[in-house]
Amino acid sequence: MSNKGLISCNSRVSKEDQEFYVLKNKAAEYFRSNGVPQKIECILNDMFFDQPDDIYGYLANYFSKLSTPPVISRVLGREIYDGKGELSLQAEVLCIIKNEEKTTGSAVISSHSEDSTDPSDGNNISNDKRRDSVNVALHWIHESLSTILKGSDPCNQTAVDQILCDFFMARFLEYQDVRNRETENQPPGMPVPEPSPSAAHPKDKKGGDKGKKGNSTEKPVPRPEPSEPVLPGSMAIGSVSLAVAKTGAVLQDVPLYKYITVLRNQQPYPKEIRIPVPLVTLLSCGKLSPGKLNLLEEVIVIPKAGQRLKQVITMVLELQKEMTKIINSASKTGPMLTTVSDSGALVVGFERPEQPLDLISEASNTLGLGLGEEIHLALNCAAHNLMDYPKGKYDVITGIPKTPDELVDMYEALISKYPAVVALIDPLRKEDVEQWERLSNAVGASCSLLSDVSKPQVHGSHEDPPSLPGVTGYILNQTNAFTVTDLIRVATEHKGAVIIGTTSGEPCSDDSLSDMVVGLGVGYVKLGGLGRGERLTKYNRLISIEEELAQQGILDSRQQHTSPLFVGGTDKQSST
Repeated sequence: MSNKGLISCNSRVSKEDQEFYVLKNKAAEYFRSNGVPQKIECILNDMFFDQPDDIYGYLANYFSKLSTPPVISRVLGREIYDGKGELSLQAEVLCIIKNEEKTTGSAVISSHSEDSTDPSDGNNISNDKRRDSVNVALHWIHESLSTILKGSDPCNQTAVDQILCDFFMARFLEYQDVRNRETENQPPGMPVPEPSPSAAHPKDKKGGDKGKKGNSTEKPVPRPEPSEPVLPGSMAIGSVSLAVAKTGAVLQDVPLYKYITVLRNQQPYPKEIRIPVPLVTLLSCGKLSPGKLNLLEEVIVIPKAGQRLKQVITMVLELQKEMTKIINSASKTGPMLTTVSDSGALVVGFERPEQPLDLISEASNTLGLGLGEEIHLALNCAAHNLMDYPKGKYDVITGIPKTPDELVDMYEALISKYPAVVALIDPLRKEDVEQWERLSNAVGASCSLLSDVSKPQVHGSHEDPPSLPGVTGYILNQTNAFTVTDLIRVATEHKGAVIIGTTSGEPCSDDSLSDMVVGLGVGYVKLGGLGRGERLTKYNRLISIEEELAQQGILDSRQQHTSPLFVGGTDKQSST
């Protein structure tokens, strides 16, 4: 007779015993249906023969492999401050792991300002717009993205980034629709931001052209193309994407750079991984410097490929010290106070573009560094910030404006005098197409032209960088709505023509960019100077990665870097 029959026939069995018996049957069925007895029997047999020292660690490892894969439970956002002390956003990803919710990844990205950079706006207005943008990003994360991403696989970066891009595009179309309606309702007589043809081609009081003497007349300066609007809150997209990538790396127990490498190659780790050559900002002589020279926003050192990062940093620091010594010895008022720009470089005032190059040449010779051999130079001209539209000229030197054609002539003379300068970044506005072509024809055999396209993307980065005559490479960085998948796509499709760079407002504590550039396999990285903590954090992380790769025997030390910095796709530095 079955136990069930015995219990039903035995009136002396209490109700509690019957309920307990039913509960035991349910438990047994639950465990049988999930295969628990079989799995326990299997692991106990294996453990008996293996005789591990740590019995419970052995069991934990076994059952850990059988647990449900982690899923995103929610996303959080919080206010932080970047390297310039401006308000920014940090995103955190939380996952359900073995029935517990845990914070698995957090990230901060550099962010282009969502507001106007016109000084007339005033700092208070600028700060208010920045705060509003951060508040929108927080609202997106807490009210929408957290719900949309709930249950997603954090290790499926492509799927997560597609969700983020779809969400962003929907918000952007709404934003654009509102802007269009506001423009339609704008009262007549409101000022137009673009310069008028008369402003681009000034006339004197009698109506005659203020051009060159003789019969030649200056061509009117093309109007600037309308800038792409930056959607307030868009920093949420890039920061959440990076936080998800860092989560995937944590869950797979690999460094972020190896995780990105696998995402990029869609296959196991390569046998060798290389460290990109750092482009180190040495001097800042732009509009914010005390001298009359406005042209050179950054003078950048390009070290010879094949050197270890510690060697490069030590060399650049010695170069900085020697330049400071030269500047102080030439000062008639005693040692000059050195200031550091947002990019982490020394800010020095000059009157002419030759002066900073002469200073570097003198310091290099004193230290025995071969300028043009051991180190080369790149000049970030940032010309788009120098155009004086009422005059139709570039404000290259205070009191000495230059037409686009005159600026090309100046570059040609500068490159001829200083052959160590092998790259110009944004030497002209993108509207000056004719001058880009002239400049390329004049200096393209010895100097590469690069374009900084690290501006906010409103199209989910599914378009190629803008094409300009003679441009051989682009500087790109993850900002605003730029996802990890976007970076991988651009770096892969434009292999050898993309340099990953930073903005002026870098996060202080997040060193993820260093892992990203190694994982993306780019030849060069532009991290700024060696004078600010948020910059050195990234350099230090690169050093750690390099040392780790060397210890594992997978550091690619071959000097075969193909780079847009040098003509014909051949890096001069790789020939040594």
